[in-house]
Amino acid sequence: MSTAYLNGTFLPLDQAQVSVMDRGFLFGDGVYEVIPVYNGRLFRLAQHLKRLQNSLDGVRIGNPMTENEWTEVLTGLVARNTGSEQAVYLQVTRGVAAKRDHAFPVASRPTVFAMSTPAPAVQDSADEAGIKAITLPDIRWQQCDIKAITLLPNVLLRQQAIDASTAEAILIKNGHATEGAASNVFIVHNGVLVTTPKGPSLLPGITRELVLELASANGIPFREAGITEQALEQAEEIWVTSSTREISPVTHLNDKSVGDGQPGPLWQRMIRLYQDYKQDLRRDAAS
Repeated sequence: MSTAYLNGTFLPLDQAQVSVMDRGFLFGDGVYEVIPVYNGRLFRLAQHLKRLQNSLDGVRIGNPMTENEWTEVLTGLVARNTGSEQAVYLQVTRGVAAKRDHAFPVASRPTVFAMSTPAPAVQDSADEAGIKAITLPDIRWQQCDIKAITLLPNVLLRQQAIDASTAEAILIKNGHATEGAASNVFIVHNGVLVTTPKGPSLLPGITRELVLELASANGIPFREAGITEQALEQAEEIWVTSSTREISPVTHLNDKSVGDGQPGPLWQRMIRLYQDYKQDLRRDAAS
């Protein structure tokens, strides 16, 4: 049984319990992060904690820990669980209130929960067949830059994609692609890598930022700009990125081939750069 962390205590996951009066349970009133672990090392922890702070600020929950305290807790959690490759989930809610009321309780202590599971295998070969996706209207709220636990619209959109025998839904709002149901979106247009700029319509993904860093460091032309639905449909390549998915090429969109229906040359270059970056992290962690 894996070990979890709940409000100051490490304990077996099946023993972790919260009150039914917790506002995370009643209202989805909380935020979360998912952090990959490579060779026992938390991936870009500072960036994840910065995004956590932005989300907490966005929903007006005080951060229950300092950066050093988060680091101590999360590294302790990783050490208590099996495997050098893990995925850490952490969640902070507004806490328990005496009664169910939409208004913020006058005084409440945030509930802090974290768990770690073995990381799912990610196909990193340049021969990967790619995934299928569909486009769907973006039905989510207007503050998608907050990583909130209120994910029902994302769940419904992702399930529509699964029901259509595809892996992801790329969301369309006002004629433009925003992001995936659980990912950020990139396209290649005239040899240039393009992704939607940061703003309230999308989550500022940690993997998204790393892709842009790698592009900049390796002379790959890129820009942050709006992606029209037409540009998406005519793209030479489409990628979706997330901490757990990493970088996946979309080879079919709405049952039509993207490019020649195979992972494109720019994706093949980027995935090699990304895997090299991960290997460097693993070596650093082992040294």
